[in-house]
Amino acid sequence: MNNQKPVYGVGPTLLSSAVLSLALLGDVLIYVVLPVNAPLFGINIFWVGVLLAANRVTRIFTLGAIGSLAERVGPRNLAIAASITATVSTLIYGLGEGASVLLVGRILWGLSFASLALLIYSYAVADRSKAGTRVGLGRAMHSIGPALVALTGPFLAIEYGAKFVFVILGVITALSIPIAFLLPKEAKRRRPPKSHWLPKPKKFDLFLFTVGLTVDGVFAVAITLSVAETSSISTAMITGGVLVGMRRGLEVFLSPVSGILGDRYGTQRLLFISTLAMAIGFVLLALGFFHSGGAIVVIGRAFIASLWPAELAHRIPDEDIMHRLAVGQTWRDVGAAIGPLIVGSILALMSLSDIYWVTVVIVIIGLILQKRPPVTH
Repeated sequence: MNNQKPVYGVGPTLLSSAVLSLALLGDVLIYVVLPVNAPLFGINIFWVGVLLAANRVTRIFTLGAIGSLAERVGPRNLAIAASITATVSTLIYGLGEGASVLLVGRILWGLSFASLALLIYSYAVADRSKAGTRVGLGRAMHSIGPALVALTGPFLAIEYGAKFVFVILGVITALSIPIAFLLPKEAKRRRPPKSHWLPKPKKFDLFLFTVGLTVDGVFAVAITLSVAETSSISTAMITGGVLVGMRRGLEVFLSPVSGILGDRYGTQRLLFISTLAMAIGFVLLALGFFHSGGAIVVIGRAFIASLWPAELAHRIPDEDIMHRLAVGQTWRDVGAAIGPLIVGSILALMSLSDIYWVTVVIVIIGLILQKRPPVTH
């Protein structure tokens, strides 16, 4: 039996990225809206942390199983199922109320994102020689929808209500379903390999853990709370949306460039500079410069998001790239799941400024973890 993985053109990478772009709309806005509108959703600040972490926890323990499922049912069928569950989860945010109902929506979203993110990588790395470029193009495509909703969503939430806006987004997300049907079918499916619930991390996986913890976890929740301390809830939502939208917008423009440069020149130096920039951004946040500090953190994160898959491929030329990508994504999700829990649990004990100083230390640790000896050929 031929178990060689099919080599796709760039089309499936862009199609699967378009599905994820639409699926992400509700998840992007929930980070901006939920922390400052918790009572409207029938929850308190502790449950904000739990709910924003729930999708990450789901992904941590299901990513390996979803990878095996993709091998069994095929990427196209999994994409169709994930687009449906993403639509349902977004509608739950708008129609549901209370911790238990919203938790179901977050778990559904965790399963949806794990499936779609893994599928994009699967299509992109089918041609190893152009993996960085294709990952960059995929990230650019799937960042368009989140960038637009992050910039416009807060205004829609102010105009139509912080809950009803998710009903609107759910209808838009449903457009991902017919797009998923356009993905190619596989003639043969491989026997899925055994998966581990929580694979053992290597140093680079721990670096991704620090990125997830500080930017995708702590920063995503704390930035709107920081602005809300000195302004109105509406201003906090708009500012948070602008920063998230800037991150996604930068990924649209920077991801293809980063991927091409990674394929041509290597990614280690760019990763180091990007991580150092994030540390500087968190220092500014700790000092109270929310707009400039947040902008620098977002720019550094935009580079890292498109560079790490290509860098990982350079580190493991003789290993299963999909397995290592899944491990790296898993440990980034571990960090991102812990981040909101930290903010929600210790905010009464520590100021946001102190929390930002802690993140500076963690990012510096990440600088050390990402370093590698030069690869000789």
